[in-house]
Amino acid sequence: MVVAMVAVAVAPARAAEPGAVPRGAPAAATALDIPPGVTAGVAVFDRQTGTFSEQHNPRMRFRSASVVKLLIALDHLWNRGPDYILPPDDRARLDTMLRASDDASASYYWSRNGGGPIVDRMVARLGLADTAGPPAGYPAVWGYTALSAADTVRIYRYLLDSAPEPVRTLVMGNLRQSTRCGTDGFDQRFGIPASFERPWAVKQGWSGFGDSGGCSNTTAVAGTGGAVAGTGGAVAANDVDLTQRALHTTGTVGAADRSIVAVFTLHPTGTPFGAAYTDLDRLVRSLNVPGAVHPAGTWFGTWGTDVRVRAGATTSSAVLTELPAGVEVLIRCQKQGRRVEVPPYVNDWWAYLPLYGGYITNIYVRSPDNTLPGVPLC
Repeated sequence: MVVAMVAVAVAPARAAEPGAVPRGAPAAATALDIPPGVTAGVAVFDRQTGTFSEQHNPRMRFRSASVVKLLIALDHLWNRGPDYILPPDDRARLDTMLRASDDASASYYWSRNGGGPIVDRMVARLGLADTAGPPAGYPAVWGYTALSAADTVRIYRYLLDSAPEPVRTLVMGNLRQSTRCGTDGFDQRFGIPASFERPWAVKQGWSGFGDSGGCSNTTAVAGTGGAVAGTGGAVAANDVDLTQRALHTTGTVGAADRSIVAVFTLHPTGTPFGAAYTDLDRLVRSLNVPGAVHPAGTWFGTWGTDVRVRAGATTSSAVLTELPAGVEVLIRCQKQGRRVEVPPYVNDWWAYLPLYGGYITNIYVRSPDNTLPGVPLC
């Protein structure tokens, strides 16, 4: 039976939720957008002028989650001669750890190279002021390493300005090829990659979100950020919070790696991954990042779980990934395609998401009509 086309109504409970109103790119020189309940440490360093364009709690210490993989990689590569050639399996393991944030690779190097002393060595080598290894009782949990935004900037400055060229090429080259999905099934396109056009290079971090990562085309593996079961309720003696959910974005933005960006955030326990992802994106978009270019489009909220991003505007097109539940997305254009029915809604309009290179049905976009206001045709 043919179903007549009807206008899409938005359920009243959804109409008032954050993201219902389209959001454009932020104006220049705005205040930092730190959502209520979020704790943030921020540092943005302009390498061209040698000055910070943003600082907010720059020396506050956070559990690093996967950002510590930068130190793990640098320690492993330290004192290698310029002609040293990494064995193929070693190179593959480093590539996967840095590009796809592979936890098994990090644990391998952590165990092989001595655990906590890795951090101690890198603190001394790089002159880090706020960094410390995991607290007593958690020696194997590399993700509990304490790290600040200011120290993270120092790590990237070493990589870009002082590291041997082979080391810089290996590490930064991998960060430029950061995958959409981590090996644990988490979507890594938050923060810097979501907020700025290429060129960028990123090392992301997340901890405490369970298995709600949003990627459909990966095989999940046990553990996130080196965490172990039963350790989520304690706060370490060094005052690094191990309880709240952590989401961090770090890296470089702009031609010639002009700006170094380090943003660490904590979100109240129970915050869904999509909500933390959205809050972090809003914070990063509000930053003054010299050399950065915001992508064209309008930000909209979404609803639903396991919303599929497809290669074309039809349900028969290949699935590229799935969105984290309730995440805010950038939409560049829209077009008509295959009609989709999600009772009581029916819609044949699809939105193009440049961040993912694919389309979602407009049904799952928070807007009162079948078409999205202010969004051009594809």
